[in-house]
Amino acid sequence: MQAEIVQVTSLSPRQDGSRLPDGRRAAAGSGIPPGGPVLPGSGPPSGDGALSGTGALPVLPALRELLPGGLQRGSVVAAGGGSLLCLALAAGASGAGTWCAIAGLPDLGVAAATEAGLDPGRLLLITDPGAGWPQLVASLLDGCELVILRPPSRPSAQVRRRLEAVTRRHGGALVVAGDWAGAQYRMSVVRQEWTGIGAGHGRLHARRVRVVADGRGAAGRPRARWLWLPGPDGAVAMVAAALGDPEISGRPAASELGISELGTGGRGIGGLERQGARSAV
Repeated sequence: MQAEIVQVTSLSPRQDGSRLPDGRRAAAGSGIPPGGPVLPGSGPPSGDGALSGTGALPVLPALRELLPGGLQRGSVVAAGGGSLLCLALAAGASGAGTWCAIAGLPDLGVAAATEAGLDPGRLLLITDPGAGWPQLVASLLDGCELVILRPPSRPSAQVRRRLEAVTRRHGGALVVAGDWAGAQYRMSVVRQEWTGIGAGHGRLHARRVRVVADGRGAAGRPRARWLWLPGPDGAVAMVAAALGDPEISGRPAASELGISELGTGGRGIGGLERQGARSAV
C-alpha cells in the first residue's frame, strides 16, 4: 500500500526558517523548506533523548487510579470516541517532555489541547492522514512516544497487528479514539453531565464523567472513577469524594462523541454556548 503525501503541522513556532520544532537547526539537504510543513521522518529526532524506551509514560494524577503505573510502553489504548479523553491520556506524557502526534481529528482545537495539558511545542497535528494512514502512523511512532489516532477506516487484522508491532518495537504508546480489537487497555465514558446549561440554555462550564477502564492480563479488573473532563478551569481532575456517585440524567456514552467534540473547537470549553432543550444533558 502506497502512503499518500500529507501535511503535518507543527504547533511549535519556529525561531527561524531553518529550525526544527525542537529548536535544532535543520541539516543541509534535510528537505525542510524554510517555513514549510514538517513531514513524517523530519520532525522530532529519534536520537536526542526524546525516546527513552524504558518504563512507562506518565499520566495525569487524575488518571493514576485508572491506569496504575501509567501508560505502558508498547501498548495500545482504546479510548472510545471521545477526543477529550484521548487528550487527557496524552497530557501527562506531553507535560513531561514527550513528543506527541495527533492524527485524524480535524476538529481538534489547539486551545483545547493546551488546556488539557499538552505542550504545543512538542505536538504534531495531522488533520487528514489519508488512505495510506497505516504507513503514516508507523512513521509517527518512529519519532513520537505517543500517538493519538482516529482511524479514517476500519483497520484490518493485518494492519492492527502491524501497528501493534511497530508500537512495541519503538517503545511508544498508541491511543485510539475509537475501538481497537487488540488493545491492551480500554477506557470509556459511561455517564456524564454538563454544568452551566441551566434551564435549557446557558454556557457550558464543565463536564463530570464516569470513566471505566479495563484491559487484558493484570489490567483486567475494571476500575471506575468520576472525573472532571474538563473542570471549570479547563483542567482534568478527580471529582471530590464528597460528591459521591450522583444519579445523572444525561445520555449514556453513545452520545459522548458528539458532545465532547464541541469541547475541542478553537474557542475551547469556555466559549461554547448551547441553547434549547436538546442541550440539557
